[in-house]
Amino acid sequence: MKLSSINYLVGKGITSIWKNKMMSFASFCIMLVSLLMVGLSVLASVNINKIISGIEGKNEVIVIIKDDSTDEAIKALETSIKDIKNVDKAVFYSKEEAWESMIDDMSKEEQELFQYTDGDNPLPDTYKVSVKDIEKMADTTNRMSTLEGVDSVKASNEFADVLISVRNIFSVIALAVVAALIIVCLVIISNTTRTSVFARRKEINIMKYVGATNKFIKIPFQIEGTIVGIVAAVAAFILTMFVYRGAASLIQDNYHILTILGVDSLYSFKDIFLPVGIAYLIAGAVIGAIGTTISTSKYVKV
Repeated sequence: MKLSSINYLVGKGITSIWKNKMMSFASFCIMLVSLLMVGLSVLASVNINKIISGIEGKNEVIVIIKDDSTDEAIKALETSIKDIKNVDKAVFYSKEEAWESMIDDMSKEEQELFQYTDGDNPLPDTYKVSVKDIEKMADTTNRMSTLEGVDSVKASNEFADVLISVRNIFSVIALAVVAALIIVCLVIISNTTRTSVFARRKEINIMKYVGATNKFIKIPFQIEGTIVGIVAAVAAFILTMFVYRGAASLIQDNYHILTILGVDSLYSFKDIFLPVGIAYLIAGAVIGAIGTTISTSKYVKV
C-alpha cells in the first residue's frame, strides 16, 4: 500500500471520529465501562491469589529435634532441611525460647504453678520450616521425617489441602468470569459500533461500487475504533488508579482485622503501574479494532 493511501486512510479514520462524535462518544463510554469491569476483575483476582499465597506462606512445618542431639547435629540437621528443594527457609526455635513464650502467654496463676518445676524444661528444640509449594507438603514432610536427628514432624496437611482446593476453585472461577466479561464486552462494543457503521452504510456501498477493496474500507473504521479504544483505555486506567487506591486505603483502615488473611501482601499500585497501563492500552486498541472489524464485515459484502 502506498504511503499516500496510508495517510489518507489514517486521516479519514481520525476525521470520522469528529464527524460522528455522538456515536464515537457512545463507543467510548461502552469501552470505558467494559475495560473497567475487566481491569478491576483481573486486579481483584491477582490480589486474592496473592492473599491466598500469603496464607500459604504462614502454613509452617514444625520439625521436632531429638532430645539427645548435639549442637553439631542440630546444625547439620538445618543444612539437611534446607537442602530439600521445596523448603523456603528453616528457623531454629530453641526449647528455652519455647518455654519463655509459653510462660509469657500464661496467666499469673498458671505461672505460679510452673515455679515448682525447678527449671526442668520438657519442651523440645525445633525448626520452623516454610515450604515453597504446599501442594508438595506431604512429600516434603515425609522427607524431613527421615532425616537424622528428627524425632517427629508436625504439619497441617488437612489445612494445606483446603488451601489448595480453594486456590484451584478460585482460579477457575476467576478465569471464567474474566473470559465471560471479555466476550460480553466484545459483543456490546461490536453492537455499538455496528450502529455507527450502519449510519454510514451508503458511503460503504458507494466505495464498494467504485472498486474499493474490503481492506481499504475497513481500515478507517479500524483506526477509528483503535483511537477510541486507546482514549477509553487512558480514562479507564485513571479511574482504576483512584478506585484501587481507595480500596487499598479502606483495607489499611481495617488492617488489624484482616491481617490474618494476608491482606498485608496486597500489591501497591505504584508496583503495578506500568503493566496495568500497558495492558489497558493494548486491550483498548485491540478490542476497539476487533469490534469495528466485526461490525463492518456485514456491510462490505455488496
